[in-house]
Amino acid sequence: MRVIITGSSGGIGSAVAQRFISLGHTVYGIDLKPAVISDPLYTHYTADLRDPGSLPKIEDAEIIFNNAGAQNSEDDIDSNLKSAIYVTEKYMNCPSLKSVLFNASASAVSGQEFPVYAASKAGLLGYMKNTAIRLAPKGITVNAVSLGGVYTPLNDPVVNDPESWDAIMAVTPLKKWMTAGEVADWVVFLTTVNRSMSGQNLLIDNGEYDLTPTFVWKE
Repeated sequence: MRVIITGSSGGIGSAVAQRFISLGHTVYGIDLKPAVISDPLYTHYTADLRDPGSLPKIEDAEIIFNNAGAQNSEDDIDSNLKSAIYVTEKYMNCPSLKSVLFNASASAVSGQEFPVYAASKAGLLGYMKNTAIRLAPKGITVNAVSLGGVYTPLNDPVVNDPESWDAIMAVTPLKKWMTAGEVADWVVFLTTVNRSMSGQNLLIDNGEYDLTPTFVWKE
């Protein structure tokens, strides 16, 4: 299959891209940063997703994974919400498209974390449902994953701070976070195996937000 992955140079994006490649799929990575993957099955496009005019021409995508985003920045709305809309609207009419998946956040469900970040991710869920409705007649599945803590460099400020980490584990029922490899497992399943679930958001957070809704961050 041919897969578009935005934010493919980041922790989750690169892990998901490498997983698809390991399974023999062709990956088109789009990121503002240079490529971190070198493989015959990988093509990298450097583009600013906030500018729809910079998006590359891709006409044979079968899967879109809207993964790119920012956290607690001045560009959260543009980077998390508008960019995903631009990407989806540009590639959703690929004749071969089978699945679209959005990387939202547990914050979209709980309202925890940073105000604009939570709003941008909640907006993403509304857009996901709208897209699912529009693409359902074509048999295309559209879903979202709302992840809790994931071991990525973005979360190093709390992962590497003992006091913050202890506080997080105190409110996380399963006493763990996800690895980027676990995220890849979910992405592959939802886009290549699932054919009947659409318009749904899966909260995958080790119980942190749903069972004990508390957000911990290092000031």
